[in-house]
Amino acid sequence: MSKPLSHVQPDPILWWRGLAWLAMLGPLFFITYSFANQYAASLPEVSSVVFAWERHIPLLPWTIIPYWSIDLLYGLAFLLPRQRKLVDALGLRLLTAQVVCISCFLLWPLHFSVERPELTGVFGTLFDILMGFDKPYNQAPSLHITLLIVLWACFAQHLKGVWRWLTHGWFALIGLSVLTTWQHHFIDLPTGVLAGFFCIWCWPNAGRSPLLFWRHGKVKPHYALASYYGLAGILCGVVAAYSSGIVLLLLWPCVSLLLVAFNYACCGAMGFQKQDSGRLSLAATVLFAPYLVGAWLNSRLWTRGQATANEVVSGVWLGRKPSASEAAQYVGLMDMCPELPIRLSKQLSTGNHYQHLDVLDLTPLSAQQCWQAAKAIDSLNHAHYQPILVYCALGYSRSSVALMAWLLLSGQAQTPEQAKGLIEQARPQVVIKAYHLAALAQMQQLPEFIDYQRHRAEVAKQNKQHFKRQIAVDKDA
Repeated sequence: MSKPLSHVQPDPILWWRGLAWLAMLGPLFFITYSFANQYAASLPEVSSVVFAWERHIPLLPWTIIPYWSIDLLYGLAFLLPRQRKLVDALGLRLLTAQVVCISCFLLWPLHFSVERPELTGVFGTLFDILMGFDKPYNQAPSLHITLLIVLWACFAQHLKGVWRWLTHGWFALIGLSVLTTWQHHFIDLPTGVLAGFFCIWCWPNAGRSPLLFWRHGKVKPHYALASYYGLAGILCGVVAAYSSGIVLLLLWPCVSLLLVAFNYACCGAMGFQKQDSGRLSLAATVLFAPYLVGAWLNSRLWTRGQATANEVVSGVWLGRKPSASEAAQYVGLMDMCPELPIRLSKQLSTGNHYQHLDVLDLTPLSAQQCWQAAKAIDSLNHAHYQPILVYCALGYSRSSVALMAWLLLSGQAQTPEQAKGLIEQARPQVVIKAYHLAALAQMQQLPEFIDYQRHRAEVAKQNKQHFKRQIAVDKDA
């Protein structure tokens, strides 16, 4: 007999694993952080990035307490995860934070330009201890903020109820303290936030790390598209580096576009970290936000004045990425758009009403991807989740090929050319190339596709025979 829920023992704390990580991360922090400080101090001139309004930020000596508290939280964080994967993910995030921030300190050293007045008492003593090893360098991205984001995510995941809300408040106070202790200029905060979410994106708690792309099987690189996004990201970075003021915000699209380029060149659509809920991970949402806004605007501009979706066969529609209200009109969704999140209704978020296949924009589907898409759409149709919407950003290419694959699988088209004709008749704007037709033809030769069709035919035959017998029984009755 299973124990009542109240008597279920939590998993044990992984003391030795956490201590092993701390034993490595602690010395690494002091060695690399001190080296970066000494390097910046040895330079003949170190610049500062400071906004005029920052002179109005008050010095609040008491905030040195929340500022210092991150050291305690750093160690306590390893007591929270109770699985080896989660402990290692936390350790890898903190290690990545160190590598990213120290690299930036060495490549782009900055100096805190305001001199703090002499302080006395307990708070003054805490400041003196801090300045014993922390010089006015190592600014952007703020390692303090980067670690804060990583630790905040860890505590928020594992704490519940009032403790979670108290944690939110305290972490927010720590974030504010980097300004009110006069340790950092403002530019260090948003860059630290980006660095923190980058560390979380690199090592997700669920799913695979995009950095380990060579272990994910064969991902076909698309170097031309990667180079376009990469050059755009570099351009944003160069403009930001030689500018000041609000133009520095271009650092965000710089990071975003470079990561999109990385997706196209290395890890594929999994880099967008789309969840089964239709949302992107929080880290991906923050990092890719400028790109996501651009991709959404592009989808609306290209489809302006057109039908959002068109019915291809009874109960099955093809269209662009729907809004939340538009999505609620359907019982089943087939999502071919990994780069854009979708808000699902309660009905769509339960069961298997929502399916997604991650295919990057402007890239052709392989024969295997066509098969996977066809099977997913067929599962929605067999479950009577109609009406069904098959969509991508515009509803022109990825989704149209996926629907063509299903038309071939279901026997409503015999050749890719016939499937193309049905699609174009319903939605003339679609863009279907010769390589799409070739992939569909290759799909028809896959053993799993042939077996699936044979099984469907046998099931249909059995259902037909059962229906005939039932009619005969009813007549005799």
